[in-house]
Amino acid sequence: MPSQPDLFLEFLNQFEGKQDTIRHFQAPARINIIGEHVDYLGGIVLPAAIDFSIECLIRPKDNNSIILYSSDFDRKTEIKRPFQNSKEDPWSDYIAGVIHELESLGHSIPGFEMLIKGNIPQGAGLSSSAALEVLVGYSLSTVFQIDLTRPEIAVIGQKAENNFVGMKCGIMDQFVIANGKKDHCLSLNTDSLEFNYHHFDLGENEFYLVNSNVKHSLKDSEYNTRRQECESALAKIKRIDPKITNLYSFSLDKSEWKQFDFTEDETKRVIHVTTERERTKSIIRTLSSGNYAEVGKFLYECHWSLSQNFEVSCEETDEIVRLLQNRGALGARMIGGGFGGCVLVLDKIANFFKTSVELEKSYQQKFGYPVKFYKFKISDGVKEIIHS
Repeated sequence: MPSQPDLFLEFLNQFEGKQDTIRHFQAPARINIIGEHVDYLGGIVLPAAIDFSIECLIRPKDNNSIILYSSDFDRKTEIKRPFQNSKEDPWSDYIAGVIHELESLGHSIPGFEMLIKGNIPQGAGLSSSAALEVLVGYSLSTVFQIDLTRPEIAVIGQKAENNFVGMKCGIMDQFVIANGKKDHCLSLNTDSLEFNYHHFDLGENEFYLVNSNVKHSLKDSEYNTRRQECESALAKIKRIDPKITNLYSFSLDKSEWKQFDFTEDETKRVIHVTTERERTKSIIRTLSSGNYAEVGKFLYECHWSLSQNFEVSCEETDEIVRLLQNRGALGARMIGGGFGGCVLVLDKIANFFKTSVELEKSYQQKFGYPVKFYKFKISDGVKEIIHS
């Protein structure tokens, strides 16, 4: 990220005017340790905020015009009411969506100028879109003195992505970006939004990310398809047992599933969701005890369920996990929506150099392009950066 003076200089180059009314905000990326593709099904997830981030500078205007500048795309645009999706600047849809949700709640959003800049790798499954939504919601509510809690800001971000952008994501990404805490992961019940912090010390172990450097175009459409398949499976369950409120709480033994007449795809999705529930319980328990070999085993199980039962992996991320498993890494799994992006790895710190060299060589030979490795720290959630 640029230094703070450089960021302010860039803002003034784009918008001119005075610096003393500019305010500075930052929102992190996120990882999810376990609980993948269950956050829109009422499940429990275990995410953490990490120290990749998106920053914005914002300054109120005297009129109602909203002018945005993306430093990363070097694009300036004005968004006007009634808001429309932008083909030229799709990144602005996330901002327009948040404003629309705020105004639908009765909050008045005057005009402003905003510069956005980030270092979250695009397409890596680290949730740059949710970071932008939470960043905008938090900065607007702070600057315009709208009384919103962090969980409320997270829900507004999710609704913006669901209703305006058209991605039927769950609440996990926005929630941990809004509520993250340094050196802690967060167990979130996505049905009730109850959450707890869990401090953990990895000791001689570490988490890191391997970016497959591939993003398949089917990700968004297939993500929504998976959600529809889960919803149709739940509808079949509820016809027989109306007390089941979400798919995550379904616990009937598999020998009795025939009565629901699931399709083959629905059966696979239900297998992933119900086994992921048990893996999540186990990882929360084993993280607190420091049994990282056991944590790693559940990460591998999660990945192969995502690949074979939920069918959201791809050849490249499967190969990364297979290579890591053969190398003896403690654990690994794809994270995010799927079909590319990053693999989360848990391993001994001392193993990183040799493992990364061998993995990079094998992957390059097979696919013809490299992987990229990201080290990170667990960070706080969205915040204002105060300049003295």
